[in-house]
Amino acid sequence: MNLIMKKSVLHLVTLCVAGGVGLSVQAAPTHLVDEKPVKITEVADGVILIDFGKVAYGNIRLTPASDVSGEVTLHFGEDFVNGRVNRKPKGTVRYNKATVTLSGGQPVVAAPPADVRNTELVSKRKYYHPPAILTPPEWGVVLPFRWLEIEGWKGELKAEQIVRQSAYASTWNDDAAAFESSDDMLNKIWDLCSYSIKATTFAGVYVDGDRERIPYEADAYLNQLSHYYTDDDKVMARDTINYMLLEGIGTWPTEWAPHLVFMVYADWMHTGDLGWMSGRYQALKSKLNRHRLGDDGLIYSSAEDMKRTDIVDWPKKERDGYVFTERNTVVNAFYLRSLVLMAEMARVIGFTDEAKQFEADYNASYTAFQKTFFDADKGLYRDGIGTDHISSHANLYPLAFGLVPEEHREKMADWLADRGMRCSVYAAQYLMEGLFENGAGTKALDLILADGDRSWKHMVKSGTTISWEAWDLKYKPNQDWNHAWGAAPANLLPRYVLGAEPLVPGWKTARISPNVGNLKSAEGKVPTRLGSILVEWKNEKSFRIKLQLPEGMDAQVDLPKVGKSNEVLLNGEPIEASVQGGRLRLKKTVVGSVVLEVK
Repeated sequence: MNLIMKKSVLHLVTLCVAGGVGLSVQAAPTHLVDEKPVKITEVADGVILIDFGKVAYGNIRLTPASDVSGEVTLHFGEDFVNGRVNRKPKGTVRYNKATVTLSGGQPVVAAPPADVRNTELVSKRKYYHPPAILTPPEWGVVLPFRWLEIEGWKGELKAEQIVRQSAYASTWNDDAAAFESSDDMLNKIWDLCSYSIKATTFAGVYVDGDRERIPYEADAYLNQLSHYYTDDDKVMARDTINYMLLEGIGTWPTEWAPHLVFMVYADWMHTGDLGWMSGRYQALKSKLNRHRLGDDGLIYSSAEDMKRTDIVDWPKKERDGYVFTERNTVVNAFYLRSLVLMAEMARVIGFTDEAKQFEADYNASYTAFQKTFFDADKGLYRDGIGTDHISSHANLYPLAFGLVPEEHREKMADWLADRGMRCSVYAAQYLMEGLFENGAGTKALDLILADGDRSWKHMVKSGTTISWEAWDLKYKPNQDWNHAWGAAPANLLPRYVLGAEPLVPGWKTARISPNVGNLKSAEGKVPTRLGSILVEWKNEKSFRIKLQLPEGMDAQVDLPKVGKSNEVLLNGEPIEASVQGGRLRLKKTVVGSVVLEVK
């Protein structure tokens, strides 16, 4: 392992801002790790192909033999066609090359020329977003690649003569999390998505991919959720929040700002750190879009908002025909969810009056929301005022945010699931949450594993090793092949298949609620601030689950109801449980190591 960065709790990453003025912000520590090739092949005379097994952000360090000198050309690529690095990949799939001169026995770092999208030059271009996050200059240029071709190499190239200097979070722990099930494809999806989170920690804060390398609030929230379930680190999420919230470097979409409320709340739930949350509470008030609040309690959208900032989903073609109106369902759903979280945070901080005001605002806006958008006869939400169009998006967000009247939730979940994946990889996070939370877990797993090109199964079968920005190039021709917001199963599978979520801030009480779908078994490890939760369940003639909770944690457990009996055994002895929503909830929490069985 080659640590280029100084061993410190935090390092400073210099960020360029408009006008070329440097801004230094704290970022989670990252480092370069030496990774050897998994395969070296001579594909033509003097042409050597190196496969590193997976894509990572990095560059190459060559150490030629003492008798090897001269110029060589290196081709870096994410894509691979006809046995060679693809020199003309589609969209913004990465390819680049570099020429270096070898001088017998002297190590040399080889990297392509700097890319203006990821250097200070970007500040001179007209964008609606901040400039790229810069990596430490001592690294040299890093780019995402898996394959490397070397032209002009003389003689044999041995594995010890070439390493990829790959950038990852210094805190990353490969053993922090695990997932395995009876479905091999689901296991491959977990491997893809969990590695995607690791590979995209290279910048020290969450960035949206290689095309821009900037933090977007929605991207960062999805990344944060998955990072919590794949690694022990909580620093990177905090540094990303600080960059966007405290430095005031936000982006343009209407619904992206409330994601900062979601991010601070998620930090509190996973860490239990009330002081850290309190220090960001006041800044969150500006992220609610209340400057657009009308007298009726709803957020209004101007013609310009509808044209430029109300995003619903991205890319635009993923909006399921959504009809934009001056008061629309999606923007208001985000507003309502933000009010719920702000009220809860205000109350626990001790701002009782503010909590009451947030709750009163919520009640007034929720009443207007239901009256304006909900079609009671159909049990579904319209896209907005003045339209009868009903899209998946007008319903998936309210369902995920707990806004749907309880008697309509399961029917809406079934309606959404039966329509299929009519949304992007971003909105799929919320679609899946809504399905898993409302009795449609089997259908959610079916969508994750679906045939066709709109599922994570498709990503796996494509051969990619990092999740994509979109389901396929045909849905977003300029998409990145290294986008963490496409890795939602990294958090969905431990949360809903293993079933582990924090019920009380800091994981003092966990919720254990596994969805079995058509799986016969699942097991894994979930990292928490108190230690690892170990889960192992089997669903055959009966449902049996082993739980190992860390010290200081208890768990509220509800289990799938199998068969006709409602009998639950705890370590072989009957325990009282009640039927709730088709599941069996234990009336008492459990601690330590337990075995539960549903007969």
